[in-house]
Amino acid sequence: MKKILIVISFSIFISCNQSQDKISETAILISNVTVIDVTTGELFPDMQMVIDSGKIKKIVKSIENKEIYKNIIDGQGKYALPGLAEMHAHIPSPPTSKERTEETLFLYLSNGITTIRGMLGHPSHLELRKAAEKGELLSPRIFTSSPSLNGNSVTSTQEAREKVISYKNDRYDFLKIHPGIKRDVFDELVKTANESGITFSGHVPVDVGIKHALESRYASIDHVDGFLEGLVPRSENINPNNNGFFGYNFTKIADTSRIDELVKLSKNNKVWIVPTQSLFERWFAPVDGELLLQQSEMKYMPSSTLSEWRKRKEASTGQDTNFDKTQWETFIDIRRKLIYALNKTGHGLLLGSDAPQLFNVPGFSIHHEMEGLLKSGLSPLEIIQTGTVNPAIFFDMETVFGQLKEGMTADILLVNSNPIEDIHALKDLSGVMVRGKWISKADIDQKLQQIAKNASAN
Repeated sequence: MKKILIVISFSIFISCNQSQDKISETAILISNVTVIDVTTGELFPDMQMVIDSGKIKKIVKSIENKEIYKNIIDGQGKYALPGLAEMHAHIPSPPTSKERTEETLFLYLSNGITTIRGMLGHPSHLELRKAAEKGELLSPRIFTSSPSLNGNSVTSTQEAREKVISYKNDRYDFLKIHPGIKRDVFDELVKTANESGITFSGHVPVDVGIKHALESRYASIDHVDGFLEGLVPRSENINPNNNGFFGYNFTKIADTSRIDELVKLSKNNKVWIVPTQSLFERWFAPVDGELLLQQSEMKYMPSSTLSEWRKRKEASTGQDTNFDKTQWETFIDIRRKLIYALNKTGHGLLLGSDAPQLFNVPGFSIHHEMEGLLKSGLSPLEIIQTGTVNPAIFFDMETVFGQLKEGMTADILLVNSNPIEDIHALKDLSGVMVRGKWISKADIDQKLQQIAKNASAN
């Protein structure tokens, strides 16, 4: 009640002084919209939002002379929340064409994703990041990793040190860790990263192991990598290299009573987790690949890509493999337990689906990821927080994005029903605003039609 009274009293003050304000020619008014506070789930109906120069200028209860505004978006019956972040995205690299790269970035935007964290960096992504910052490219805000650091690209401590310093000097946002790195090389990488002031995220190399990885303070561990292996008791005397697909081979000997220990380690060392659960419920799952390929979003991917996805799906879970549905059900149940605990008592989760990856179309896959989090026991509000406030905290940009507040960047998702009640409401867009640029549902649909047409020819 106190918060509501403050909002109302501030609104009255603004309204009394409205006549003194000069309305900018470029100002946009979103009228009569329900604003969602994603930190609490509180709803503020019939609010007036003024956006200009890429920023949220006002959020007030009432505003005089609405007709003065040349740009008005009718928010009646609609809900406004911050744009989402896809925290395990992939950005195309050369030789992918400029057109296809820009289409991929738009696919993210078309689903309300206004921030992406690219997880396999390339020098061209630094230029894309700059163009997006300047408003020269219609794109989500871009954070980009370094090129992959793995068992083949860093084979010695000296090489690890040199590459970390080089990637820091190149101004990549963080380092990407892939499998295969030896323990001593990893430790030198971590030491140099800490000295250089650059964070690292990604996979957990087998030689490193989940406990040492957590104690080394990854910024994020993606895919819940290494955790299932960490549930296997030492008494089993297993060879960790025989873990299979993210620990799948150890499913039958995993001890779920050890989950709390690993979750506590993640909290104590402030390690965020990006589940990418959609990968394990679509690609590595007893789901017919042909049925997945019939989903409407597949038309936005080149036919050559879809053909490759079909082949890889068959190779991993097809009839000629040793894929065991019963074992997979146990595997998924353990992952869901881990995800639930990591959200409730760990340091926290970040929303990320790993797109484009097998059957994960950029932008659209985030909804499959949300479904996976819902099945893991998270509430709609908790899921929304993994894609809004949590990423802002992760990047230390809480005053820039992740909430709808005056002075913050105008990254806004407008939907037609309340996502706090039903997370699927996020699929029903009225439009997306990215850094103050409004993209209506009609504009989105028109662009998607062209992307589908181009994809069918490739």
